[in-house]
Amino acid sequence: MAPSPPEIFDRALGRRWLDRAWARAGDGGGADFLLRRAAEDLADRLSLVKRRFALAADLGTPGPHAAAALAAGGQIDRVLRFGPTRSSLGAGDYLRAIGDVERLPLADGRFDLVVSLFALQTVNDLPGALIQMRRALAPDGLMVAALLGGDTLTELRQSLTLAESEVLGGAAPRVAPFVDVRALGALAQRAGFALPVVDLDRVPVRYLDIVALMRDLRAFGAANALADRSRKPLRREVLGRAAAAYAERFSDPDGRLRATFDIVWLSAWAPHESQQKPLKPGSATARLADALKTRR
Repeated sequence: MAPSPPEIFDRALGRRWLDRAWARAGDGGGADFLLRRAAEDLADRLSLVKRRFALAADLGTPGPHAAAALAAGGQIDRVLRFGPTRSSLGAGDYLRAIGDVERLPLADGRFDLVVSLFALQTVNDLPGALIQMRRALAPDGLMVAALLGGDTLTELRQSLTLAESEVLGGAAPRVAPFVDVRALGALAQRAGFALPVVDLDRVPVRYLDIVALMRDLRAFGAANALADRSRKPLRREVLGRAAAAYAERFSDPDGRLRATFDIVWLSAWAPHESQQKPLKPGSATARLADALKTRR
């Protein structure tokens, strides 16, 4: 039996944060600017794929943004949406259900397209989730996912770590670890996908102060759900020192604070015999050295 993946996130707590945020905000999703941006980007990416999809699945995206973009694009006959919680399920003229992206109740080879926005960065078993998405696709089916990664919230992480270290003599994890951009394509290949493509959209957002940033994170349902988090509330003196460190290191000339959000995009295909294949080693008909020679 394969060992269980490490528990990085308290998934039940994460769902409670998400449900609470969407229950308060309704379909607006509170601080949903990243979702709106990603949904628009998703629509643009799919418009470049000259294909019609009979059945598409939106897996784990909080809010109706992705499913609405799929339905409006005119390329998809039917959309099935698996929302992570009841409050974040949203409305819309498509099939809806509550489902966990780590345990998808999907039949093999059922879908021509699967998408997921901002769900995969908080799973404990990312390779396992990708394998499930791969199995749900029909041959030559397309997967498109966006997740927060790279240097997302690096400013907040550094400021909180510095403040807790100075005030308390040690720091508890308060900002989630994010997937490395370079590793995502390899993970997709391990999951059985073909032709993976990874790219990054860096979104700088400016805030009046650190409290406004934290308020947006809570409204997005992105409060601390790390399994190894501190159970003690953030002390006022720690927050004050973190705010000062943030302003010292990451403020613009007008005094506003910068916050980095790296949206990492992954697209890949379920294998099919019609797809391009890499050449076998040793099958080249010309030597690289000859191609690089210059005429004197």
